[in-house]
Amino acid sequence: MALTHFDLGLVGLGVMGRNLLLNMADHGFAVMGYDKDPAKGKALELEGTGKKVTSAIDLATLVSRLKTPRAVLLLVPAGKVVDAVLGELVPQLSRGDLVIDSGNSHFKDTERRQKEMAEKDIFFLGMGISGGEAGARHGPSLMPGGPRAGYDRVRPILEAVAAKVESGARSAERVEGALRAPRSALLSPPSALHSTCVAYLGHGACGHYVKMVHNGIEYGLMQLLAEVYDLLQRGMGFCCPEMAEIFEQWDQGELHSFLIEITAKIFRKTDTKTGKFLVDVISDVARQKGTGKWTSQEAFDLQVPFLTGDAAVSMRDLSGQEEARHAGSRTLLGAHNTFSNEPEAFLPHLEAAYHAASVITYDQGFALLQAASKTYGYDLDLATVARIWRGGCIIRAAVLEDIRHAFELQPGLVNLMLDSRLAQAITKRQRDLRFVVRTAIDLGIPVPALASTLAYFDGFRAARLPTNLIQAQRDFFGAHTYERIDEPGTFHTEWDA
Repeated sequence: MALTHFDLGLVGLGVMGRNLLLNMADHGFAVMGYDKDPAKGKALELEGTGKKVTSAIDLATLVSRLKTPRAVLLLVPAGKVVDAVLGELVPQLSRGDLVIDSGNSHFKDTERRQKEMAEKDIFFLGMGISGGEAGARHGPSLMPGGPRAGYDRVRPILEAVAAKVESGARSAERVEGALRAPRSALLSPPSALHSTCVAYLGHGACGHYVKMVHNGIEYGLMQLLAEVYDLLQRGMGFCCPEMAEIFEQWDQGELHSFLIEITAKIFRKTDTKTGKFLVDVISDVARQKGTGKWTSQEAFDLQVPFLTGDAAVSMRDLSGQEEARHAGSRTLLGAHNTFSNEPEAFLPHLEAAYHAASVITYDQGFALLQAASKTYGYDLDLATVARIWRGGCIIRAAVLEDIRHAFELQPGLVNLMLDSRLAQAITKRQRDLRFVVRTAIDLGIPVPALASTLAYFDGFRAARLPTNLIQAQRDFFGAHTYERIDEPGTFHTEWDA
């Protein structure tokens, strides 16, 4: 390629990096990528034939061919790899250059790196990115945070490549329709009717914090759907094609979301080796990369309950105890009940239960974001967060439009369940959620996420919790004192006196 000055350089040409660069090139930007594996650079150039995209043989070449001030985006594994790349990259940069870390870095690592880069007068953004391979290629959700001047420099690129949704529409779909839109639609600028799924979120590491919470919500929703699947298959006896049809129907209504959509497709996929449905031959040991666990840990630190996410992390941990579980299945007796009614009669209850549980899961995530915003001074606009999650990302769903609307009407809303529309959506389905949890208990099917979500709802609506007893117990055995409801201050009692 004859170009000598590129708009942006990207380090890390894995699936996400390659597709994001091609997305940028589709929108007319000149971009260059680098990866330690030369084969990945060649693959980029082959797929980008005819576009303003090429690869560099090393970091020095990448830096030398960028427009100044330079912009370099990293899409490499979080942790030590990021520091290693920065150690090699930064000495070749100049004052005023910009580095964007778009991996799943822990927000505290991002805070440290921002301080280190600021000492060198280099802008450093932490930017969460969600959407997987298709999202990177055709429109992801982007969550940038850090110096505003750094964001403004790459804003045209980010707004061009981010997902687009219909403004005000209760839809999780992008306007382009991933993989379906003509190239002309991809190149067209967003109209006034379109909302772009990227926004400057604030200073510091708020971009990676928002992405972490996104992933915590994702864990919770996926565990809820796994429990729904277990109830349908093991509890009610539905087969894969029947479950695919159920999820397809749900996706046409209020439950419209990316996760519902792909779950329906998963149930229809057959295994080329055995001819069986593929999901039935996949191991039940679910791995994790840590972002869900980080969310739970951070929720504990900020003293914000995130019960659904905690249950999701714990069940992935339990799934890893495969040998012990198999032994338990042979020796531990449990419920052997069957559902007394027609299985089809259970479906409306299950649909409503998942609806309520999913809204409560989003509520817990936004409550954590609200607490973090106050604690770390992020000053997050939660309506904006809901907007950029409406398209491109894994947790995109129709209900996010209601969530966005709730925070726009009441910017100081303490909790989403206090919004009248969302409160009504939950309360009118709570009986279904209770019925589904009771049914699962009777059948001996574990539903920790559904049950924990219900417990969170009941705890939130309780004017008085039994934790007064815990205060008394702590004072009894450790003289930790307690507070009273009738006068201020702290008190201690000699309980045995």
